[in-house]
Amino acid sequence: MAVASFVLGLVGLLVLNIFLGPIAIILAGLALWRGTARRGRALLGLGLGVADLVVLFAFVAADNTLSWSITG
Repeated sequence: MAVASFVLGLVGLLVLNIFLGPIAIILAGLALWRGTARRGRALLGLGLGVADLVVLFAFVAADNTLSWSITG
């Protein structure tokens, strides 16, 4: 779960961050709660999941819409 949260958080920075960010946060929380041996990856997944949502909110605030695009 720790590795999955890390990968989903990383991919979520580029695409589908509205879905992948919360999933990465949930998986990281579950991995940490279960006491994973990959604690560092779980924390990275948690941080990347939060970063996904921050990026989403920044783009939404810039466009004033829920859908955003880099092209403007």
